[in-house]
Amino acid sequence: MREWQTQAAAQLDAAGVTSPRSDAEALLAEVTGLSRTERLLRAHEPLSSTDSARLDRLLARRLSREPLQYLLDAVDWGGVRLRCDPRALIPRPETEWLLHLALSDPAASQAAEVADIGTGSGALALGWKAARPGSRVTATDLSAQALALAAENAALNGLNVAFAQGNLLEPVAGQAFDLILSNPPYLPDSDTGTLDPEVDHDPALALYGGTDGLTLARRLAAQAAGALTPGGVLWLELDGRNATDFAAELAGQGWLAEVHPDLAGRQRFVRALRATQ
Repeated sequence: MREWQTQAAAQLDAAGVTSPRSDAEALLAEVTGLSRTERLLRAHEPLSSTDSARLDRLLARRLSREPLQYLLDAVDWGGVRLRCDPRALIPRPETEWLLHLALSDPAASQAAEVADIGTGSGALALGWKAARPGSRVTATDLSAQALALAAENAALNGLNVAFAQGNLLEPVAGQAFDLILSNPPYLPDSDTGTLDPEVDHDPALALYGGTDGLTLARRLAAQAAGALTPGGVLWLELDGRNATDFAAELAGQGWLAEVHPDLAGRQRFVRALRATQ
């Protein structure tokens, strides 16, 4: 096991994978089903021919820069288990921090009616429901394929979330929410073709947000102004290049808007209280 992990990490490093050691360890854990302690204690044991063949197949896929999350049965994220595949954006640590910020927000933490707009794999909706089971959570997405994956993840975690297909808040028009969460497409269109190979596996629909990356965020904020309850909060994940500008736009429209950093110090999360309080 140790020899396979060492050689796999070296190959992944040579292929340009940014986390070769942890990726090799994750593949070994996936195939053997052993905990890290068990793998350390049994590091010199030979792999079975079945495990060895499966590991080599998974390694070949990772070397081709297929995302690690696609190769695992499920990943732990925000207190839930999520399956990931090309139907939706892979949930990332930045979005997990958005969930943490919203759960820690005194104005939002006990929200009764919550919406996750552009839910993708269902990450934010399911993470919130797991942490606040008394909340009623509704999740929307334009993609029927993404919603199918989100529903599968809801079933995997035994969580009751309502799903609706449509553009932003349109499929829940007339409903009022105490909290709206969203990780909308926020990359400028000019980023197309310049991102890491793994990102090419994400659906373009979930990545790009127009010339400056803010087209969907602007539409959502306009809809949210009429959908939030008095005192309701909008939390958005955006790009570090455009979040501060967008908060300034919202402030100019009468919102109480502020920007929060991610764990790397990039200003990317916008918190806004609706314009009419």
